[in-house]
Amino acid sequence: MKRKPTLLESFLPIIVMLLLLAIGYGVYGLSPEPLLILSSIFAGFIAMRLGVNWEEMLKGIREKLDMAMPAILVLISIGILIGTWMTAGTIPMMIYYGLELINPQFIVLIAFIVSAIISIVTGTSWGSAGTVGVALMGIATGLGVSLPATAGAVVAGAYFGDKLSPLSDTTNLAPIAAGSKLYEHIRHMFYTTFPAAIISMIIYLIVGFNISADDATAPEEMTSMLTTLDDMFKWNILLLLPAVMVLYGSIRKKPTLPTIIFSSIVAGAIAIFYQGLSFSDVFASTVTGFDVSMITKEGFNPDAVPTQVTELVTQGGMQSMTSVILIAFSAFAFAGIITKSGALDVIMATLLKIVKRTGDLILSTVLSCITMALVTGNSYLSIIVPGELFKDTYTDKKLHPKNLSRTLEDSGTVIVPLIPWSSAGVYMAGVLGVSTLSYAPWAILCYTGFIFAIILGYTGIGIEKLKTETND
Repeated sequence: MKRKPTLLESFLPIIVMLLLLAIGYGVYGLSPEPLLILSSIFAGFIAMRLGVNWEEMLKGIREKLDMAMPAILVLISIGILIGTWMTAGTIPMMIYYGLELINPQFIVLIAFIVSAIISIVTGTSWGSAGTVGVALMGIATGLGVSLPATAGAVVAGAYFGDKLSPLSDTTNLAPIAAGSKLYEHIRHMFYTTFPAAIISMIIYLIVGFNISADDATAPEEMTSMLTTLDDMFKWNILLLLPAVMVLYGSIRKKPTLPTIIFSSIVAGAIAIFYQGLSFSDVFASTVTGFDVSMITKEGFNPDAVPTQVTELVTQGGMQSMTSVILIAFSAFAFAGIITKSGALDVIMATLLKIVKRTGDLILSTVLSCITMALVTGNSYLSIIVPGELFKDTYTDKKLHPKNLSRTLEDSGTVIVPLIPWSSAGVYMAGVLGVSTLSYAPWAILCYTGFIFAIILGYTGIGIEKLKTETND
């Protein structure tokens, strides 16, 4: 006979999951997916004690996956989109002209802006920091500018773009976890992300006043990057058509998946008929992503391409989304089981007793995401687990799911690179040559975003309620 779980039985699976991830993933570097499956097994044993049979648990898992499947399909299609946009030269052209516009005098401000632009058009904060970020650090070194400030600006800019790019995995994952839609999620993030960005840019601008324009020169690495991109692709305003199509679809609120697929088809056609890539290579880019060996221009040698350019353009393909999807599937299995056991209902009831105002709920979400980020060092888990935990509470409080998805990104995605033991923190410190704790104070957007989220929660500004239907 099924019974209601106690408060301990409700929280125990989550505590076990946090311990497994903290020790297994955080200390020993084990893959998070098996750890989440072990957590699901433990949650299953608790559910069995409560009288829940396997069929009910399986139904709970299916229900979670059914709700997430449309967004997961969008995530897969984003892999196709990035691959075809690379083959068409759409993303490389944006990168090329973005770098051309750099004014090295205000290098810290430019580091933020350029990293943001590259991250928006590529959908990857790591790719932005590991390529143009490295070149920008070279300029800062030559100018004698503060390297921690420049590195912090690169990280903040890279994650600004990551938060707002429809090509980003975490930007797609947050609305999946919260139950909102991709483009409404992106638009809703303007309330917290743009004020944080403005504060960041004002501070970076002040830093730039101390740099002499006479000594500002671009390093050899950046010049080499521009020359290589120019050798690889032919530039034409036509290359922006796939991006314009996605922008048009976003503004007119067209269905996301058909818009992305149609844009990918147009990009593939440009790659074949304008860039001269083979039909088979364009098809391959949709699965495994773009590769420099696909360029067959006369006189071009793929083996001579600098490493930073290779890392920048070797992106996309459905396979690139595999890790995100596997983590999501594993986390949703855990969520499905604890939902069917009634544990989430008990946790929600407890939270609703404590949470009296919208600000309290936003603050609880922020603290949950930061705790998850500190324990796991993983941005995906910092989004998925709190998202599943708070989703129904937001609905009960008559709050639109996009309030939750925004808060998940404000306090989950962007906090991870500030944690020295996280993979993002280690990566950023490694490629930029500055320790995580040194650049963290200068990555202003990464911590002012969640501060604005809390302020908006208590003031009610930028908080959208669920619309209730009324019968006349």
